[in-house]
Amino acid sequence: MKDQFSGIEAMVNKSKIGVPYSWWAGDTASKFLISLRDDKKIIGMKCSQCSKVYIPPRKVCPTCFIDNTEWVEVSDEGTVISFTVARRQLASIPKKVPVIYAIIMLDGADTGILHFIDNIQPDAVKIGMRVKAVFADERKGRIRDIAYFKPL
Repeated sequence: MKDQFSGIEAMVNKSKIGVPYSWWAGDTASKFLISLRDDKKIIGMKCSQCSKVYIPPRKVCPTCFIDNTEWVEVSDEGTVISFTVARRQLASIPKKVPVIYAIIMLDGADTGILHFIDNIQPDAVKIGMRVKAVFADERKGRIRDIAYFKPL
């Protein structure tokens, strides 16, 4: 495969080396993930100055640059504001393709969250479509505790 700009052949090294690692999500993301796991609730942080609600939560408001300290629960329903369909199976895609990735603006939030949409054919997905979170039966404190969003 040649690079379209330089005409140079790309070098690809395939490997099966695993590099396991773990990291701490931090106070803010941990509280968000624990709420998904234990309560099946989606919570975000609200800025005390501009009143924007951030999902996923952000410790500092990126608009006002002040610490967010107020936690608020948002709805598990929202609106698709953008989406794409992955049709090529890659190791980084944890589901069988086609997979629908969407940015979903949850009711009560001012930012979108990236997640999967399922239970619908890719050609039927539309911007503006209403969806609802479906929680995984077994939750582990990860973003995939929301298994996917389904159409309403």
